[in-house]
Amino acid sequence: MKALQSILFGVALREVAGNTKQEINDIQIDSRKVTPGCVFVAIRGAQVDGHDFIETAIEKGATVIVCEEMPGLALPRVTYLVVENTNEAVAIMAHQFHDEPSTKMKLVGVTGTNGKTTVATLLFKLFSELGYTCGLISTVENHIGNTIVPATHTTPDAIQLNALLYKMVKAGCTHVFMEVSSHAIHQHRITGLHFIGGAFTNITHDHLDYHHTFEAYLEAKKAFFDQLSTDAFALTNLDDKNGEQIIANTRAKKLTYALHAPANYKGKILENQLTGLVMIVNNIEVHCRLIGTFNAYNFLAVYGVAIQLGENSASVLTILSALTGAEGRFDYIISKQNIIGIVDYAHTPDALENVLTTIAKLRKGGEDVITVVGCGGDRDKTKRPIMAQVACDLSTRVFLTSDNPRSEDPNEIIKDMEQGLTSAAKRKYINIVDRKEAIKAAVSFAKPGDIILVAGKGHEKYQDIKGVKHDFDDKAILKNLFNEFEK
Repeated sequence: MKALQSILFGVALREVAGNTKQEINDIQIDSRKVTPGCVFVAIRGAQVDGHDFIETAIEKGATVIVCEEMPGLALPRVTYLVVENTNEAVAIMAHQFHDEPSTKMKLVGVTGTNGKTTVATLLFKLFSELGYTCGLISTVENHIGNTIVPATHTTPDAIQLNALLYKMVKAGCTHVFMEVSSHAIHQHRITGLHFIGGAFTNITHDHLDYHHTFEAYLEAKKAFFDQLSTDAFALTNLDDKNGEQIIANTRAKKLTYALHAPANYKGKILENQLTGLVMIVNNIEVHCRLIGTFNAYNFLAVYGVAIQLGENSASVLTILSALTGAEGRFDYIISKQNIIGIVDYAHTPDALENVLTTIAKLRKGGEDVITVVGCGGDRDKTKRPIMAQVACDLSTRVFLTSDNPRSEDPNEIIKDMEQGLTSAAKRKYINIVDRKEAIKAAVSFAKPGDIILVAGKGHEKYQDIKGVKHDFDDKAILKNLFNEFEK
């Protein structure tokens, strides 16, 4: 139980009706989860408006309603708190309800279009190896020390997030590394949290279905750094053209990393092979198991965060050199016929280009690059033709297929992708809607030495079709097909 007044500190109240000196036992934004003595916060979502469920929440026992508009029929036994923004209010209340967990740990946020999962995961692995009990909040999975908690969103909603951070505190976590999505920033899911630092990876074309313009997407990312306090650090990728702008207005200590520009954490690639990277990092030669230029940036981001958190440079580089990245990020297997299969989460034009450019550098001669790629349904449609053209530009053969079509017709998604193809590109691709059949075709097409890229879904173990998640694992399917074709 918590005193209602104790969780309202920092909440901008426009109107109060009822008793604020009562005890409450929970906070919910889903009326179906309301229990007696609960606070119900009415959130305006893209599909549903929580204000329509205030009456239902009261019937289920909610004694406090937080809303943006006072209901027409206010009941005397219920306390109503009217605020400007319920998303912001619930984040602040949830943080205080759970005893401000972020103030009892070193919480680092990682944001950007690509690389968030790899950077956050590497940080978690690194600090765990350094002897700390750590937490991880990521797209792939959440960790509380050695315990894995399934992830449903890149960043959970404010109530789930603070509950998770509270569990991490109770488990003794001293360091927590968290992916911070643009949706989470815009929807105030991280409002009220105390971050000791933030890292920016890069920003490219993505999520315009939600933000509508690239400028709005950029501002959402920038808002994370604008909210950092003076005792925090802000680490940015100086080689990204928006890297300086992202941290321009932060109060935090500004730091940079780069491969090309002078920076606090400077890297230079000496070798880039399937066995890993050889780099110079701040004048020290390092061998690591990560592959590709994009991972060189991820390595520098992790190194920079670790040094800002007070760790020894030599210890950090020694441990980092042995670590592998996150599942489904340039995840490769080699068949007995020496065909290389790579599974990667690349689902933006820039990410796909990065992976295919890396593959091009790994080629030793005339090997074919065969790409299987689709685009997700109910997401940014403007990137679809760009994705298809990038795939054809940098591949020998392309199979356009389904990703997670969700509520859309996968055939229509592929038609959108085809709109971006030049006449030369059209001679390179084949349309196979069934994703498993597309992967099978790619394997049958490949000869020894060739490289197959299956892009878009990475770590996901399902395919979302018409609201139903069917079992589907790109890497497992690719591995099984390799075995079948080798019999």
